[in-house]
Amino acid sequence: MNSKLPNIGTNIFSVMSALAKEHNAINLSQGFPDYPISNELIDSVTMAMKEGFNQYAPMIGLPELRNALANKIQKLYQASIDAETEITITPGGTYSIYTSLTTILEAGDEVIVLEPAYDSYVPNIETNGAKAICIPLLYPTYCIDWEKVKSSINEKTKAIIINTPHNPTGYVWTKEDMSRLDELTKNTSIYIISDEVYEHITFDGRQHESVLKYPNLFKRSFVTFSFGKVFHTTGWKMGYCVAPENLMKEFRKIHQFICFTCNTPMQVALAKFLANENEYLSLSSFFQKKRDLFLENIKDLPFTIHEKAKGSYFQLASYEKINDMGDKDFAIWLTKQIGVAVIPVSAFYHNGKDDKLIRFCFAKKDETLLEAVEKMRKLI
Repeated sequence: MNSKLPNIGTNIFSVMSALAKEHNAINLSQGFPDYPISNELIDSVTMAMKEGFNQYAPMIGLPELRNALANKIQKLYQASIDAETEITITPGGTYSIYTSLTTILEAGDEVIVLEPAYDSYVPNIETNGAKAICIPLLYPTYCIDWEKVKSSINEKTKAIIINTPHNPTGYVWTKEDMSRLDELTKNTSIYIISDEVYEHITFDGRQHESVLKYPNLFKRSFVTFSFGKVFHTTGWKMGYCVAPENLMKEFRKIHQFICFTCNTPMQVALAKFLANENEYLSLSSFFQKKRDLFLENIKDLPFTIHEKAKGSYFQLASYEKINDMGDKDFAIWLTKQIGVAVIPVSAFYHNGKDDKLIRFCFAKKDETLLEAVEKMRKLI
């Protein structure tokens, strides 16, 4: 068999989480919370099961859930989205991104990827016979090198993947960034794959600039969201895609033959739970407190913070004052010897670019974060 991904092994998130478990280390690597989810949401799923919502939901998702999402989008982004033709419920955000790319890509196409990037993007592109054109974000601020993006566009460019708030850097796109993207793609056939799973997690008064707010961009976009990141339910693998009707029609052709439909009782529960607006509107302050707690308590440790995370629930830190190991070796050493698991940032580059940076996840209980800091005091 000729492998479609000959250079790909087990991803770094699985490796570091397994290593954390093996060495009883505190896991600040993989992006999932260690605190409980809402009891109301759990009760709603249980009630849905008891009431008989255990069979297939419609392929595009329960109408109650899609309608609730359309209302949410209208309130947040002043965008009128048709729940029947422009929203599809998916088994997670990663699936939505893969299906969006599979919908549009043909062999020989090129897709612009801004690195460091979520590790599924490049394999998704290559699986579809296309080529990833990887452009590094500007270190250490991780803003976009728009001149480089412009010079990379050619007749083979089929799409640009954007991610805001950004994993792993915490960068949040600005209105100026969206304007530049609009300028570069106007009057072209270039699609936008917009990964917005951290839409509600922005800090210090910043606003999330969703593609849904920009009609000229949205008409060429597939926009991905995640219930897991919003309601702390990453293990449920529930998300959704929003796209204009003509694009969603093609998306659904692929979707129906990959998974057909998603978990029914969870859709019932999520449709009801979305009425609790504070559950997602309070996320920025909730996670900013955790970011600030973590940063305050590591300020005396020998890490260098070039930029505070502007969004998402990840913080990058340089360890160059500690030793000169490669970042993967340092992450493994930190897990085994210090008892704290992190992710090496080189894992987010197709070529393993190593800036001596690691990624901490602060979506953890306060006591977990403080215990991790206490363990790292050995570094002083």
